[in-house]
Amino acid sequence: MSPEPDVTTRALPWTPPNSRGVEALPVSEWWDAVRAAPAIGEHALGLLGDESGAVIQDEHGSLYWLVKVGSATSWHLREVRVLAELTDESTYLGVPPASWTTGPKTHWRVALSVDRCLTDAWRLWGALAEADRAVLGPVPQGRQTCYRCELPTDEPVIVDIEHGGSGAGRTVYACPPHARLYQRDPVTEAAAMRRALDRGRSR
Repeated sequence: MSPEPDVTTRALPWTPPNSRGVEALPVSEWWDAVRAAPAIGEHALGLLGDESGAVIQDEHGSLYWLVKVGSATSWHLREVRVLAELTDESTYLGVPPASWTTGPKTHWRVALSVDRCLTDAWRLWGALAEADRAVLGPVPQGRQTCYRCELPTDEPVIVDIEHGGSGAGRTVYACPPHARLYQRDPVTEAAAMRRALDRGRSR
């Protein structure tokens, strides 16, 4: 017989897994999920503070917030993914038992309870957008090609500006995973950010 739900979660409209392990639950039935890469997620979590709902952290450090179904489907932020129901297939999220609140395995980074479950979608978007800019820098316009994998990316990160003899510079872009591998120096990084900001003001 399955154990009774904990008193702090038994009033939820859905039942968290019992103590046996992580369970794959369908998204868009009770909630959608928003996944953020570790650096983005940590920054956003700090910005949200007590306004954050329950948060799952997986064994790789990514953070997952639960939000109202359909409230985040139009989002586009670097290193952030919205897990929602797709037209032709089901999407699942690995949800740990409510009692799992410590790592390194998948656990509740912010504990789940009746009073702390879903996160307000617009507050979460604001925190993630600010985290995006703080961690990855200004957002370039349009799709760019990553310097390393040479594939187009919809989530470009400015990693360098190469100055030519004529004074014109070439901006170097990377996809988020390869941006972390690029060797930066403070002067180059500051110049890249200034140039991107100047472009934004001129539009």
